Amino acid sequence: MSAIRTGREVAAVSEESLDEGIRLLQELSREQLIEIIIDDAQNWLAHDGLWFQAVEIAHGMEAAIDADREAWARFTVIEAKRIMARLGMKPGGGIPALVECLKHRLYARLNLQQSIEVSENRAVFQMVDCRVQSARKRKKLPDFPCKSVGMVEYTEFARAIDPRIQTHCIACPPDEHPESFWCAWEFTLAQN
Repeated sequence: MSAIRTGREVAAVSEESLDEGIRLLQELSREQLIEIIIDDAQNWLAHDGLWFQAVEIAHGMEAAIDADREAWARFTVIEAKRIMARLGMKPGGGIPALVECLKHRLYARLNLQQSIEVSENRAVFQMVDCRVQSARKRKKLPDFPCKSVGMVEYTEFARAIDPRIQTHCIACPPDEHPESFWCAWEFTLAQN
């Protein structure tokens, strides 16, 4: 006679046997985990670029940028909240919390970035090397005009960290920018 399993027991066995992706990670070295994190971030960026191109081909650049802006308005808040949860932070941590959270974004795994002029009330963030813009430059294409998307992305990310933080774009394509960075953002803590 065979044992009959309850639905909960079947679900537990099924979850356990299907959780091979997590089990695999537990068996890897630190170096292998870092490689996977970087590769996953590259895959995310490739998907981001491909869906953008699909919308651009079907509906034009303006529609693609509009869709990108809408997606970033939502994604950046999700990303900020997940980073804060992972770091054990609550909203309202000011500029220091924002600077720390910027280090944990997917982009931080792909691009070279830095926070400069950091104080309790202000920080300047620079994207020193952007994979998207650098690839366009290598292909002799003009800078991608990402400012309108960046305004939403960085404003909403900062606001999710601390609603008092205000975001100002220093420069972002199509703006002229120095060779030392692709875009730069100033974050200030609003004084009550």
